[in-house]
Amino acid sequence: MPRDYPQIQWDEQLEDDCRHIVRLAVREDLDRGCDWTTVALVPSDVPGRAKIVARQAGVVAGIPAVVLALREMNIAADFVPRVADGDSVEAGAVIAALAGKARDLLTAERLLLNLLGRLSGIATLTRRYVEAISGTKARIYDTRKTTPGWRRLEKYAVRCGGGWNHRVGLFAAVLVKDNHLAFLEKSEPGAESGGSGSPGERIAALAVDRIKESLAELDSPATPLSDLLIEVEVDSLAPLEPALRAGPDIVLLDNMTCDQLRQAVACRDAVAPGIELEASGGITLETVGSVAESGVERISVGALTHAAASLDVSLEWVPR
Repeated sequence: MPRDYPQIQWDEQLEDDCRHIVRLAVREDLDRGCDWTTVALVPSDVPGRAKIVARQAGVVAGIPAVVLALREMNIAADFVPRVADGDSVEAGAVIAALAGKARDLLTAERLLLNLLGRLSGIATLTRRYVEAISGTKARIYDTRKTTPGWRRLEKYAVRCGGGWNHRVGLFAAVLVKDNHLAFLEKSEPGAESGGSGSPGERIAALAVDRIKESLAELDSPATPLSDLLIEVEVDSLAPLEPALRAGPDIVLLDNMTCDQLRQAVACRDAVAPGIELEASGGITLETVGSVAESGVERISVGALTHAAASLDVSLEWVPR
């Protein structure tokens, strides 16, 4: 398989991102005060046992985030997961069991459920997309359309659902988008002369050439750039062949019909069979199967993160 973007795993960097989110969430809920409702109603030394339950079927993601949240809140609770991230659960399934001071569990309840519900919702929607293209060679990718501050966590949830991570940030790869090309066409003298075809047909290839020159000039031991993936977007078939001949790693086919995607695949197979094609733009669960059957290797779906509904999870007391 050709080179790909780095894939998110639960590691020290992801844990640090989660820690910042948890600290902000604690400040939102408690500020410099307390959970006054719980303080008034629950004695400080009363123990409690609870379980986190899935109220609807889905795919779990975020178990390590719950563990970290308990630790950041200095809650000495026994947390026992019944499932692992990436597992499918039915409605009514117990995701985890908790035991500790009742006051602590009540104070942490909403934060724990928000983390688990949000990430599990993304994993659940991703799994539906992955299942919709089963039997094809295509892979489902996320995008940067993520909640600010939550990007690595949300991309981690995509992985739990069986999807693949696109670039994690602007620093991680080169992706020449439509607005880059529009700017280049208006401001770059080379776009208006030389070569065959119209400027609009040549512009994507010109961008790839400029990128390669720039990366070669800026590459250094302190800032290694030679291995960065280069992806370029085209929104019609006309610039596709020149872009392929320029030799990027991936060509993004934006907002094309399935017929156009099939033509693009045929062109790629004839011109540069080693370059992967990525379809993007308004792809839904209803259309993703047809897109995958066109022969593209990648399908990027912003909805995985920006439109996923949280999985409905709840904390329920277990009788003493």
